Amino acid sequence: MYDQGDGPGAAATRLTGRQATHERPLSGALSEVTLDDGRAVMVKRAESLEEARAEAAGLRWLAGAGTVRVPTVHGQDGHWLVTDLIARGRPSREAALDLGRALAGLHLAGAPAFGSPPPGGPREAYIGRAPMRNAEGAEWPGWYAEQRVLPYLRRAVDDGTIALAEAEVIERLCARLPGLAGPAEPPSRLHGDLWNGNVVWGADGHAWLIDPAAHGGHRESDLAMLHLFGCPHLDEVLRGYRSAAPLADGWADRVGLHQMFPLLVHAVLFGRGYAEQALSTAKAALER
Repeated sequence: MYDQGDGPGAAATRLTGRQATHERPLSGALSEVTLDDGRAVMVKRAESLEEARAEAAGLRWLAGAGTVRVPTVHGQDGHWLVTDLIARGRPSREAALDLGRALAGLHLAGAPAFGSPPPGGPREAYIGRAPMRNAEGAEWPGWYAEQRVLPYLRRAVDDGTIALAEAEVIERLCARLPGLAGPAEPPSRLHGDLWNGNVVWGADGHAWLIDPAAHGGHRESDLAMLHLFGCPHLDEVLRGYRSAAPLADGWADRVGLHQMFPLLVHAVLFGRGYAEQALSTAKAALER
């Protein structure tokens, strides 16, 4: 008989109400668990309770918009999170076009404020394995500088990844954000960590979003993340997006502004290469 022990199988049984019959470790803290009705679910063991809570709340909030496809959350307790397993396929232009339209709908669903967490989600949340504090702000430029860019710039300086003298260019960029940010927009409902690895091209012919760092933010931030690490058929994603929700003039010139936060997160987590990219991006943004 299958022995669930105290691991992914036990979590899947507890949170789905179905007996687990098999488990297969995947990468990192992920496992695929087969249930006695033949379904397979994804079981994740987060590093902390707050991380698991944030992801579960984020997925539910994104699903509540009724636009993007995200895995159904079967439950979360302690460090454990159980969701549907998305069967993987190949990217297609049609799926990318649909994804763009769905992202526009997600953003238009809105958020109470910049920095607002999903309902039921913790304020001390995460972007990947990095902490991300959800403190609310009334205007995007000041909120983005104080709650996203500068905390990670300080960490990078403290760690020695960015020299104190180098940090000045990013501080100048933050000071000039009100004049560089473009027209004011209301808070959008963001995925928040929308790099290509968090877009699953499903076997059903649709694009699915996983592992959100969901919060209220500026809609151009999600699009900038897709640009930062590449996305198949990105031109079609943008075409679909703009057909549903046109972007403000000059949005392409602002991509670097919205990439500062993820670049600094990566600098803190992964080192000097990303620090250099953040510095060069800041310089380019100031020269526009």
